[in-house]
Amino acid sequence: MINEQPNSSCRSPVMSASGVACTTSRTYHPSTGLHFAHETSETMNPIAPSLTDWISWQPDLRTTLIFVRRDDRLLLIEKKTGLGQGKINGPGGKIETGETPAAGALRELREEVGLTAFEPQLAARLFFSDVEDLNILVYVFVTDQFDGDPHETAEAKPIWVDVQDIPYEKMWEDDQYWLPQVLSGESVDAYFQFSGERLVSFHVDPLGQGTPPKL
Repeated sequence: MINEQPNSSCRSPVMSASGVACTTSRTYHPSTGLHFAHETSETMNPIAPSLTDWISWQPDLRTTLIFVRRDDRLLLIEKKTGLGQGKINGPGGKIETGETPAAGALRELREEVGLTAFEPQLAARLFFSDVEDLNILVYVFVTDQFDGDPHETAEAKPIWVDVQDIPYEKMWEDDQYWLPQVLSGESVDAYFQFSGERLVSFHVDPLGQGTPPKL
């Protein structure tokens, strides 16, 4: 269920060289059991042709990312194992059987950097096609509620960065096309066609307002 009301301006218009029309929406997401508010922009429309039939697309793997904020700083990790080893990313990983996406995100955060967080807010769903021959669905959460300090583990090395200095050149290529929106308070569905680790095409929609697969 989505209820929208006009909003006078976006906090951070993205991918627009002209006027921006905004709405503030409150959405219930049955996959997570969460209600959340988000701002969206009508200019967030497809900006590259898709090579994937997203209506019939199905994930081989369901995973999470969680971004912890402390004032103007963001917790990232240098990934030490698995898919994306050596890249900078947010903490996250596979959702276990019977686990909700939110619970999976919090568990992965504890396992990877030893941090306990609370009240994760669903900010994005990322649909990936052909990432090393896998279709991957990623649930992205954000929170500024946590206890303790992160520490390095066998899986990841934690890094606090200023939100203005995020090292996109060391991250997956797609991150630059959706993470700025999420950090500015928007919520999105983003669709990415890869060939191995090379991004081929993509488009970004307001969360729940595009044409997502029948999951």
